[in-house]
Amino acid sequence: MKESGEMYLETILTLSRKNGTVRSIDIAEEMGFSKPSVSRAVGKLKEGAFISVDPEGHIHLTEKGRTIAERIYERHTTLTAFFKALGVDEETAVADACRIEHYISDTSFNAIKAACHFPEQEA
Repeated sequence: MKESGEMYLETILTLSRKNGTVRSIDIAEEMGFSKPSVSRAVGKLKEGAFISVDPEGHIHLTEKGRTIAERIYERHTTLTAFFKALGVDEETAVADACRIEHYISDTSFNAIKAACHFPEQEA
């Protein structure tokens, strides 16, 4: 899956945790994308069986989509905490984690995760 698809899935996950329900307009507002762009992406995610859309337009992660979204979200939160622990400011830590989370190998990510213990992530 491409980085953009992962970003959409992660956004759907975080919005569903925050709001309970997710619609295309929520994704557009959260990501700062146009409604047509989000509509195209939602269509592709639906075709790939990463999400489902109910008759009211609410978007739900499938098991396949949730697995990817949770993996990316874990990488994002772990890398953000890692950078902050190194003394990087919050804004930079979040931005860098967002870029790296899609490209870091499982080997490197697991080594960072094993070497660091971030209690705030256990909540």
